[in-house]
Amino acid sequence: MLQIAIVAVIVTLCFGYAGWTLMPAPARKSIASALLARPLPGFLADRLRPYATDASGCGCDGCDRAAEPKAAKPVAATITFHPRRQR
Repeated sequence: MLQIAIVAVIVTLCFGYAGWTLMPAPARKSIASALLARPLPGFLADRLRPYATDASGCGCDGCDRAAEPKAAKPVAATITFHPRRQR
């Protein structure tokens, strides 16, 4: 009986993690904002706070990279065409 309860808890936590990870950013933001309106333990509130803030404006909504684009370097490549072998 205890084994079934432990497996049920683990499966539920994995289901919640997968759902949170695959959820679109606007849905994650609204859920995080709703949860932060309630009294939560400090560690949980600290984990949810970045999801509830506005996007960085770089278009990726949630990445932690710098918003400034890198300077594009011109790329020169040599293309060589080889004739087909005759059969």
